[in-house]
Amino acid sequence: MGESNKEEQNKSRVMEFILLGFPGSSHFQLTIFIIFLNMYILTILGNFSIILLIVTNRRLHTPMYFFLCNLSFLEIWYTTASIPKILAVFLGRSRSISFTGCILQMYFVFSFGCTEHFLIAIMAYDRYVAICFPLHYSTIMDIHLSSKLAGGCWLGGFLAMCIPTYLLTTLSFCGPNVINNFYCNIDSWIVLSCTDTHFLEITAFFIAIFVIVGSCVTTLLSYVYIILTILRIPSKKGRQKAFSTCSSHLAVVIIWYGSTIFLFVKPSKQTSLERTKVVSIFNLIVVPLLNPFIYTLRNKEVREVIRKVLHR
Repeated sequence: MGESNKEEQNKSRVMEFILLGFPGSSHFQLTIFIIFLNMYILTILGNFSIILLIVTNRRLHTPMYFFLCNLSFLEIWYTTASIPKILAVFLGRSRSISFTGCILQMYFVFSFGCTEHFLIAIMAYDRYVAICFPLHYSTIMDIHLSSKLAGGCWLGGFLAMCIPTYLLTTLSFCGPNVINNFYCNIDSWIVLSCTDTHFLEITAFFIAIFVIVGSCVTTLLSYVYIILTILRIPSKKGRQKAFSTCSSHLAVVIIWYGSTIFLFVKPSKQTSLERTKVVSIFNLIVVPLLNPFIYTLRNKEVREVIRKVLHR
């Protein structure tokens, strides 16, 4: 009985974790901190500007820009769920994070990530309807359907992470509490746990297949039909106009899915921490930073609205 109680105490004694971040000198850590802080500020300002631009210009009150507004709002919270703590880690002020704080950070980061996958797939479907069925677009993709689709993306993203999050709370940690990363993710918890994580790994793998691969297939199929339709347009000017309406979204799709499939669609998490740390940075901060600039620079309609605003 005494040995059993001692074992239970050992398994439950880890109440906080230490985020390792990137090893290096204090000068290196400060440099990384400054780079990340500037990128975070630009991400917030860029995505907030897109939201403000869409809300204040009636010309952009269409389903395409409604979804883009949702995406920008999502990117603000996606980065905010992780970057402030990451900045504290790089600054060396607070590398520790409580058990509850780690769970919450992981849940929100991954829930926002799942929501973004669903939202990008819906945006691809929106472009499919707009280009392949232009005469029926306004009746098919009205504001009511757009609102339901966007709401479904948010609801689905947060529900998808409920089961893995619950399974994480059942794990025991009786050894090292150092997370070899700069934020809490499922891989790190699995590596540190002293209990069997096989069921959690399988569950996380199939959720990744459903969310990432499922939305990716939907997106790619939409773009296959889009490209085939564009190629059948007789005039060169018509083809260029059609492609310009979806090229910015396609660029976001390639960047986002390339990084997330590399990070999360794999059956085992045990040997991937060092290899995926840099890709995690790309996924958490670089992609949300690039999105508003990609949509601004590659979208002719947005550029024209910006020129009018600046002219005023």
